[in-house]
Amino acid sequence: MEKTERDQRQIRRLETLIDVVFGITIWRLFILLPRPSDNPEWVTLLDMLKDSGMQFLIVVIALVIVIIYWLQSHTLFKYIVKTDTVHSVLSVLQLFSLLLFLYAIGVGVVLKADASTRIFESSMACLLGIFSFSAWYYALNKGGLTTSTLSDEEAKGITERIKAEPVTAAITVPFAYSMWMWEFSWFIYPIVVYLYQRRLRKLFKQS
Repeated sequence: MEKTERDQRQIRRLETLIDVVFGITIWRLFILLPRPSDNPEWVTLLDMLKDSGMQFLIVVIALVIVIIYWLQSHTLFKYIVKTDTVHSVLSVLQLFSLLLFLYAIGVGVVLKADASTRIFESSMACLLGIFSFSAWYYALNKGGLTTSTLSDEEAKGITERIKAEPVTAAITVPFAYSMWMWEFSWFIYPIVVYLYQRRLRKLFKQS
């Protein structure tokens, strides 16, 4: 009983740390939004939107990505009942890549956005997904950290589903050399999710 309580306490601490970092990231993204004081020539809201429309779009896309990963984290932690050193390290690396993603967005906003800043942002979003997947894969297959009530079908479904985020981020990299193409390439995400879900249905039919 004491070991079970200790395991629960450790996983709660890790989940709380992850929630705090995600919350701070969302707050920092809000700070990156343009403000009227940034340019004295802005007289109306329309002036600000015309000059900073791309900045608004980048921050909104980043916000959506962060929220998706945060919701994904909640889904995964519903099935993870304990943690160990390897899983904790992978989770912290996930948080570090989240902060690097935030840093990349900030660099793209403060400096002139170009192919290098866009590739930086896509790479960090992809890295965030890779560490998230790695932590889940280890917890499920190597560490024995998931609940016994998790069925094989549910485990396969989650494992396939969380591949969509890093794959989408990787797909956006070639579009980084075109400003508007890169921003809109992120909207391919629902298609990637659909393709993974269809692949999963085929796997279940074959098994």
